[in-house]
Amino acid sequence: MPLPRIPYEFESVAEDEMLARAEAFYKKMEQRRSVRDFSDRPVPRELIERAIQTASTAPSGAHMQPWTFVAVSDPPLKRQIRTAAEKEERESYDGRMSEEWLEALEPIGTDANKPFLEIVPWIVVLFAQRSGLREDGTKRKHYYVQESCGIAAGLFIAALHEMGLVTLTHTPSPMRFLSELLERPSNEAPYILFPVGFPATNATVPDLHRKPLKEVAIWK
Repeated sequence: MPLPRIPYEFESVAEDEMLARAEAFYKKMEQRRSVRDFSDRPVPRELIERAIQTASTAPSGAHMQPWTFVAVSDPPLKRQIRTAAEKEERESYDGRMSEEWLEALEPIGTDANKPFLEIVPWIVVLFAQRSGLREDGTKRKHYYVQESCGIAAGLFIAALHEMGLVTLTHTPSPMRFLSELLERPSNEAPYILFPVGFPATNATVPDLHRKPLKEVAIWK
């Protein structure tokens, strides 16, 4: 049965205001960087809640919202996640990754050591729900799961940056250990791990530059 229709509350603004908003948001997001040097400064749970709520405004296939965000602040559990993640990362760097892949990562300066997983006040893991459950307990297929979760992840990152926090998209492969440690059901698969917090006072990031508009956009 179709959902009931309600009026769309649209705010119409002048074009110059639209451009000003677009420019301000672009400049804000242009400052965003993936951070690997974190502070142990506490982050209120309410901020994480708001970031997850913002992520959950993302469009999704058939509005199934096929995601679960698991937020971890418990130190022993963060230590377990670090240990398991570093084990997988060492195996990747020592043999799973191709020479081409390692060469691509070299300018970024990453390695198998992930101490930030214990330092950050929060680890947030986004799980993709491959299927859902109806009220009678039967499975319900989810559609465009990867695409939907990707959009939600982007909004989560933007929300964190807007509120003054930093993060990193960490994807140790394979990530099955996250399902086990966080006791997630079989219909969910780990998608991205986000360490979330404030940058360390001595934090540095690679001096990278993003492609100009002419290299990422084509006009017809």
